[in-house]
Amino acid sequence: MTSPTVPATPTTQAELRAALAEPLPLEEVDLANLDNFADGIKPWRMFHTLRHEDPVHWQPEEAPNSGFWAVTRHADIARVDRDAETFTSSKFVNLEELDDDQIKKRASILELDGVRHRAMRSVIQRQFGASVINSYGDFLRGLTAQTLDAALAKGTFDFVSDVSADFPINVLARLLDVPPEDNQQLIDWGNRIIGNTDPDYADVLLHSAESDKYRDLPFRSPASLEVFEYGRELARQRRGGNGTDLVSKLVNTVPRDGIPLTEQDFDNYFLLLVVAGNETTRHTISHSMLALLQHPEQLARLKDDPSLIPGAVEEFLRWASPVYHFRRTATRDVELGGKQVKEGDKVVMWFASGNRDEEVFGNPYDFDVTRTGNDHMTFGKGSPHLCLGNLLARTEIRIMFEELIPRIADIRLAGDAPRVLSNFVNGIKKLPVEVTLA
Repeated sequence: MTSPTVPATPTTQAELRAALAEPLPLEEVDLANLDNFADGIKPWRMFHTLRHEDPVHWQPEEAPNSGFWAVTRHADIARVDRDAETFTSSKFVNLEELDDDQIKKRASILELDGVRHRAMRSVIQRQFGASVINSYGDFLRGLTAQTLDAALAKGTFDFVSDVSADFPINVLARLLDVPPEDNQQLIDWGNRIIGNTDPDYADVLLHSAESDKYRDLPFRSPASLEVFEYGRELARQRRGGNGTDLVSKLVNTVPRDGIPLTEQDFDNYFLLLVVAGNETTRHTISHSMLALLQHPEQLARLKDDPSLIPGAVEEFLRWASPVYHFRRTATRDVELGGKQVKEGDKVVMWFASGNRDEEVFGNPYDFDVTRTGNDHMTFGKGSPHLCLGNLLARTEIRIMFEELIPRIADIRLAGDAPRVLSNFVNGIKKLPVEVTLA
């Protein structure tokens, strides 16, 4: 597989509508084929066909995987996401199928349900609550200014590396209380782990024979070992202290159920923070900037009326859909969307599709910064697994565009925008732009 690109000329709203207007036959839908996620258009055509023709669709997979139910309508996704008793996370949340020993070794808070899940969330939940996040305003604006000063001074630059990736990783470094000089290493680890299906990022591709050597590691990525080693050293330094950073909380707090975190619990929790604390916010900022380039009239609205930006953040999140899907596993035979799902079947919630559901969003293929009642699914929907960092992500995105938009008189795409080759993360690897300052 080659790394995909999109043309330097932005895909306009009219061009997107034209592409969607040409029906994609159901037999051409294949959500397991990564090449179908290469151009930034075909995924939406596949989701469109499924929502209208087969909203709970059986998707075959190549061995050793056994196939999955693709759930593509907003209402059905919400039903699955909120019913952890019928649709469990405990068998893994990605498409890869694991045996019990692998699950035991790789399980993070994402693969827990019920009491233990709530207890594990509680360890750092307060650090992501409104009282703490709202106190970060000056700190976040300072970091934003630092990022933008360096990027905008160049005139022409890669928006992903200089802005989208730089800003969230600075925030994460502060929350972990690690030095800024470690930022690039944190970014690289996230790329190598989450980008495990992209040859530009992965040390070992997920579906390669070599990956079996790393079958017990998160994402089958050898980079996980480096993250574990880094986190363990931080834990060693902070155990027994009174720090308020996330690492200190993890090593010095007993969860509410009274069961302390094991070393493995810490490893997997820390790795999740490193990956999730950067990737989704970064990709949302990138997609949002690209959308504003593709829809200059929407950028003009935000320049004319900055008070629209907080509401626009919800449209950014809907439009970006930085994570395509999460998986659950049926714990019993159940009817879903007119289909008979069997106990043990994989059930995959395609949040990105739910974010374009015509039953919920008027003109869902319009990028509209004034959209109201934006019931998007980007952080989960009615789920006990609702993204713990959703308020922080919203705050970071809002402040970034509140600070960026007034500074630019003009911004144009200056080259190709290659995408992460993945059906899990909806990411942009580079976004070259040319900026004229206001």
